[in-house]
Amino acid sequence: MTGELITGDDIRGAHDIIRPYIRRTPVIEAGLGDPARPVTFKLEQLQCGGSFKARGAFTNMLSRKAPEAGVVAASGGNHGVAVAYCAHRLGVPAKIFVPVVSSPAKVNRIRELGADLVVGGDRYSDAYEASQEWAADSGAMFVHPYDHRDTIRGAGTLGLELSEQAMPVDTVLVPVGGGGLIAGVASWFAGSVRVVGVEPDGAPTLSYARAAGQPVDAPTESIAADALAPRQIGELVFPITQAFVEDVVLVSDEAIREAQSTLWETLRIAAEPAGSVTVAALLSGRYKPAEDERVAVVVSGANMSPAQLDQTK
Repeated sequence: MTGELITGDDIRGAHDIIRPYIRRTPVIEAGLGDPARPVTFKLEQLQCGGSFKARGAFTNMLSRKAPEAGVVAASGGNHGVAVAYCAHRLGVPAKIFVPVVSSPAKVNRIRELGADLVVGGDRYSDAYEASQEWAADSGAMFVHPYDHRDTIRGAGTLGLELSEQAMPVDTVLVPVGGGGLIAGVASWFAGSVRVVGVEPDGAPTLSYARAAGQPVDAPTESIAADALAPRQIGELVFPITQAFVEDVVLVSDEAIREAQSTLWETLRIAAEPAGSVTVAALLSGRYKPAEDERVAVVVSGANMSPAQLDQTK
């Protein structure tokens, strides 16, 4: 499947099937310290399951029939919550594997949704290997968190909505982990809008891949490691980003914490570290818009405990 691009029609098709199950999350315009230069925020932390991941999970589970064994997923946390939520809504058994770095808030949410949860291994790659073994043994349908056409098609519906809610914009800043979200958004805009990825500097999966010309192993150390730290960017994702993503910028953990705090203190937006990286790029100057540039940012998730906001101060 490497090298296959995803079209606007692919994304519209996904939107048609998932629309009854997801929220059309709001868009707001607000300043970040400079009211004269407002930023457009796509508030995807208000999505079902607390993150954009529900879009891809529903697209997978409504496009393919799950076997009697149900579905299985590996996740740093948000994808696991999304698959558990979708499985609960659709009445499908779900088994979720997460690493020990997953936040307690995400782990607890998966359990509350009734999925069979397995916590083990240090990183997402460990959970992924365990999930593949279970899929092979049980016959369960694997729902990939980022590197599957259905997952990317579903993520692309965020771009479709944004284009209906907030156009025109010049640039969209998108968080990057495995790359499903940015591949979907970039596929939707297909060069008509500048798409820029934002990664933690401790988990530079797309930056490393762009430097090497192919997906390669990258570090997985960041406060956003439970959501933005797979070992490599996706094989299907990478050629899409090469075609349609203009740039990738890196932000520090300190900048991510500051962005979390600023979102809460100025706009009362509660976002987890991974959901705050796009704002971190603006506040830290890692991304500097031109004078009249109209910028939109994706706030991608908020699966955390309230106490985590206090830790940003």
